[in-house]
Amino acid sequence: MSARDVIGHLRELAARTSDASGAQRVAWGPVWREARAWLDGKAAELGLPPETDLAGNKWITLPGASSKTVIIGGHLDSVPNGGWLDGPLGVLAGLEALRQYRDKPRPVTLAVVDFADEEGARFSRSLLGSSGASGSLVPDTARHLVDRQGVRLVDALAENGVDLDRMPEARTALVARNPRAYLELHIEQGPVLESMGKPTGVVIGAYGVERHVLRFTGQAAHSGSTPIAMRHDAFLAAAEASLAFREIARRHSTPEAGMVCTVGQVAVQPGIVTAVPGVCEISLDQRAIAPDILARALADARDAADQAARNNGVTVEWRHVWRIEPSRFDARLIELGAEAAREVTGHAPRLPSGPLHDAVEMNRLMPAVMMFACSSRGLSHCKEEDTPEPHLEKTIEAFLRLVDKAVALIAAE
Repeated sequence: MSARDVIGHLRELAARTSDASGAQRVAWGPVWREARAWLDGKAAELGLPPETDLAGNKWITLPGASSKTVIIGGHLDSVPNGGWLDGPLGVLAGLEALRQYRDKPRPVTLAVVDFADEEGARFSRSLLGSSGASGSLVPDTARHLVDRQGVRLVDALAENGVDLDRMPEARTALVARNPRAYLELHIEQGPVLESMGKPTGVVIGAYGVERHVLRFTGQAAHSGSTPIAMRHDAFLAAAEASLAFREIARRHSTPEAGMVCTVGQVAVQPGIVTAVPGVCEISLDQRAIAPDILARALADARDAADQAARNNGVTVEWRHVWRIEPSRFDARLIELGAEAAREVTGHAPRLPSGPLHDAVEMNRLMPAVMMFACSSRGLSHCKEEDTPEPHLEKTIEAFLRLVDKAVALIAAE
């Protein structure tokens, strides 16, 4: 097997778990379970029986001369109508690393993990399995979650043999593995590497996230009989605030420390063409690599929302949804990743990750690093997601070199 074979396995998985709209491996559902059964078969070909921890994460372990463990991670789950690379790339590159080490001396133990529900697509809680493994998951913060069909998260978990309250206990099993390094290969999901003309990048860390829902409350009124100057239009207040949020992101973003914000959901009431909106709810997702920038941007957003509410004669309330601190990856592993990338591609650009990844949770427990493959047109979470195969092949080769370098580093400690 080789990088080409990894790509072949990725194609095989996509063919089994996708339809005309894209990948359908949504966590806790039947297609996801089929993907995991397929992975079990690939592990069986290596003579390595998988095991599942209390957080629903699937582990494939290759014992070595030492219990010190290098972990390679990824996720098989996808968003609805997703792509063929987001997540499985890391798992299947890891499986190739196990194959390469199976028949030669191993100074340390290697393990591949398929984290459960990295995407959070069904219940809007990202990094669920890896946060259980890191111990950061607080079950009560997820107990209330339901999907669009009204199915509770706790029931979906139970259907898959997982008890929400016991998920944080997976940390104990992970610590018992004596983990010393975590490596993850992923697609960039953005346009930076492609714009640079580079196939591969080394990730220095991941943005922190502040996620809120804002509820602007004014007064519904007839759209024909209420003069503009006498309206209390909740939507206009939300729109004014949204434009201000964009400017806040621009103001705080620098080449060294990027910052983004997104208003991705908008809901108005009463939601009819003949009524001035009396209520408008919007989501606000703010991300930055620097904690101080993220904190200042949130404070500025609160001020901007208050000003927009006053300008339009409405009130605004904030509801906290989720927060995760920015994550900086291990300097030694970053250097090893850069060496590996240069050896294969001649270049080693370094960049932060705007999207979240399981590496963020693993970075709480052990040194971690990620490597990116460039994304065609910067697209991800859609069926058009792709990486040119020559670039993908080089990135997989570079990542496997990173595994070798990390094994040597940990063995020498």
